[in-house]
Amino acid sequence: MSQDAWVRGYALLALRVARRVGGMLIYRGPAAWERRVAAEEPPPSRRLVDDAEWLLDRLPFAPPRSRYLAAQVRALRAVARTSDGGCPPLAEYARETLGIAADPVPEAELAAAHAMLDAALPRGSGRLADRLRAWEAAHALPDHRRGELPDLIGLAVAETRARTHVIVPLPADECVGVRLVPEAHFLAAGSYDGELRSTIHVNESLPFNLADLLYVVAHEGHPGHIAESMLKELHLVEGRGWKDQWVRFMLSPAFVVSEGIGLHAQGVVFPGDEAQRWLADRVFPAFGIAPDGGDLAAVHHARNLLWGAWANAALLAADGRPRAEVAGYLARWALLDEAGVAAALTSIGAPGMGLYVLGYHHGHRLVGEFLARGDRHAAVRRLLTEQLLPADLDGRDLCGSPGGPADPNGTA
Repeated sequence: MSQDAWVRGYALLALRVARRVGGMLIYRGPAAWERRVAAEEPPPSRRLVDDAEWLLDRLPFAPPRSRYLAAQVRALRAVARTSDGGCPPLAEYARETLGIAADPVPEAELAAAHAMLDAALPRGSGRLADRLRAWEAAHALPDHRRGELPDLIGLAVAETRARTHVIVPLPADECVGVRLVPEAHFLAAGSYDGELRSTIHVNESLPFNLADLLYVVAHEGHPGHIAESMLKELHLVEGRGWKDQWVRFMLSPAFVVSEGIGLHAQGVVFPGDEAQRWLADRVFPAFGIAPDGGDLAAVHHARNLLWGAWANAALLAADGRPRAEVAGYLARWALLDEAGVAAALTSIGAPGMGLYVLGYHHGHRLVGEFLARGDRHAAVRRLLTEQLLPADLDGRDLCGSPGGPADPNGTA
């Protein structure tokens, strides 16, 4: 079987599975394949499972590419099995789709994140959750100045791109636009549109925390999702002919790595207190936001760690625990208010969203461990230009020692 024929079958499988489950796919392949799937009668889940197994039996690639693609196909197979209803236990499902061991996060780790947040927030009295919301309110973009948001994001895009370019070269003629979207289901989302053009979509209906400006733009843009999508297309599709990179199924091991990159993106290009100093110099004075003695980087790190509380809540909900118990857990450990708890319960109860939450927590943990070993900039370049799995980030030496993947420049 030729490599091109295999990739075509892989793309058609991903399109068919995504159609069955209502999306969860970023696709930049031939439009003819997309039209073909849209025009056909949706196949039964059993056929999709068979198609996945057929592809697994005929992988025409050498490691490490074969290992990466096998993991992506196994994820599609697992989702196809559930597309007619029914689902294995969430931890088992996460192992099959995301390639992670979804063990509960010890509450001692969540308590440590609370202690970090307590020390990082401006001094004050009251419950930790109330202090966090007060900090967010103090940095909120005023409603009457929301029209300035595109310019603010553009300013942040220029800075994050420049800093990312120091780590990994970016095309000089790349163009990143900003689009405000009313009533979206997200705060912000970054999309690579091809031909070196990208868009950061921002929900104009939600409050925007100016202290999160660089965090959001780095996550969605550079060195986060847009940079990863663009660079992998340039390095892998255009540079090496690896057209499978056109297909990015969200409930897969690649998603875990992508979200980990996004959650660490600000810290990569603004180490230490550099984000706080940049905002204090370029943004806060224009909105009357005075220094408050808080530690912005530590607040963001602690909030990232609290994705572990969301992960535990997703496991509780999947185990059938009472809604009130899950709500109480989210309020206590994720520090959500009543509206936040209601939104979280809806989110983790939606098909696939339990996996989504687990992907955030484990992506943050695994990418953090990977960045902490050896040359941090070299690790970032690998994350943005190579096909890596969660298993590649779990502590093994990826620079040539026994047990690491084969040479990524070897024979495809």
